Amino acid sequence: MDKERIINLFTELTAVDSLSRGERRMADILAEELRRLGFDVIEDDAGEKIGSDTGNLYAFLKGTDPGKKPVLLSAHMDTVVPGIGKKAVVDHEAGVITSQGDTILGADDVAGIVQILEGVRYVTGSGSGYGDIEVLFTVAEEVYGLGASAFDYSRIRSGSAYVIDMSGRVGKAAVAAPSIITFGFTVKGRPAHAGFDPGAGINAIAIASDIIAETKQGLVSDGLTLNIGTISGGSVSNIVSETCSCTGEVRGSDHDAACRALDELRDRVERKAAAAGASCTFDSEVMIKAYRTDESEDVCGTFLKACRGIGVEPEFVSTRGGSDNNVFALHGIPGIVVGCGMRNTHSTSEYIYLDDLFRGVELVSRIIQER
Repeated sequence: MDKERIINLFTELTAVDSLSRGERRMADILAEELRRLGFDVIEDDAGEKIGSDTGNLYAFLKGTDPGKKPVLLSAHMDTVVPGIGKKAVVDHEAGVITSQGDTILGADDVAGIVQILEGVRYVTGSGSGYGDIEVLFTVAEEVYGLGASAFDYSRIRSGSAYVIDMSGRVGKAAVAAPSIITFGFTVKGRPAHAGFDPGAGINAIAIASDIIAETKQGLVSDGLTLNIGTISGGSVSNIVSETCSCTGEVRGSDHDAACRALDELRDRVERKAAAAGASCTFDSEVMIKAYRTDESEDVCGTFLKACRGIGVEPEFVSTRGGSDNNVFALHGIPGIVVGCGMRNTHSTSEYIYLDDLFRGVELVSRIIQER
């Protein structure tokens, strides 16, 4: 393993501006890297479908051992904000890479990308046999997996997927993630002068406040959370507010339970509005759907063997966040989300330990060899 090359590739890629729907330069660099490794590479039309300047990159490398199973390795090319002008700071003495402090680092998900590229490089250069390797680098993962949702899954030959995109130590992997359903409702009352004739008005803010007061938020039950995150309403202080709007989300490890919680909220909004003589609207959208990969699946067995092969303790967990793996599951591809060492993601204090970066390369290479 060439550790200097790994660090250099990581710092080069994190320096690329690659916000969601703006991954063009990153995709061009990665397509060239994949071709150098011998992959056939195509860029799909996801960009046109989702309003990005770039499509997903799908790459295929024919295996050398027909007795080994194909493997799908995936990571995403986009980052969150603040992600313009990133510069990685490598502290060899402390063994850590950080940002300069005014942007994210971008280890989410450059760490996964580098571990895939370098893991493949190690295997193909080792002389050992390997099965077919598929790589999918997606766009707009940070926008509820939009890029993965626009991909044509008839291309995929592998029966399982390894999504290298989880915070925390190498050796940890998520086998379950929740549904995320966003919602918004608006209450429309009746305006009136707040000083001269307040009784003629129907106060939309008061109705929305009543709805919120009766809605249990936070951890509603095991595996189910509900949050009302924004509220806006009224126009001026001396007018009874005519409208009030709220938005939020429901997350549930059980999709049906999440839908029931949403239905209960919708019923409450409609009931409270009608009782006060107001009208209302309620909209919702399933952003990602829950999945659970059984630990008896081959994808998990290979992961266990790979972890033990490089001397790390494997651990399967459930996560409260979504990933492209939620989308893969909808298309019948069992997968897990693999820890790649990134920490404090989506913040300017994001960092990764060098040992985790290197260990992730080892793990990916071992996953390929264990298939």
